[in-house]
Amino acid sequence: MNSDNLLQLLHKGFRVTLGATTALVETLQDPQKREQNLSELRSELSERVQEWAERGEITEQEARNLVDSILSQRNNAARSSAAETPSGPVTTTPSPVVSPDVQLEMQELTAQIAAMRAELERLRESDSDS
Repeated sequence: MNSDNLLQLLHKGFRVTLGATTALVETLQDPQKREQNLSELRSELSERVQEWAERGEITEQEARNLVDSILSQRNNAARSSAAETPSGPVTTTPSPVVSPDVQLEMQELTAQIAAMRAELERLRESDSDS
């Protein structure tokens, strides 16, 4: 804040205080002036109260609209989330991720095991024939 602005603000504050004090002293000394000032103050206060009530009503309506909007967005998000989520249990079967080299080796081993079984069967048959 600029020091000139601060000085002006202080000076204005001093003048407002001085003017209010002068008006108060005049009001206390002169009964007719007192009634006039109180009457003006009441009417101004009445006008201000009416203005503030209207502004408050508008602000209240805006706040209600904002809250309703937030709640409806939240409910819509919850509904769409519930619609996307299946209601029953979810079962998944794992799909193995195997590199081609490992898969080829598994096929070779399976073929070797099948060949060994066949050889065992032949040996059993030959033993049982003897």
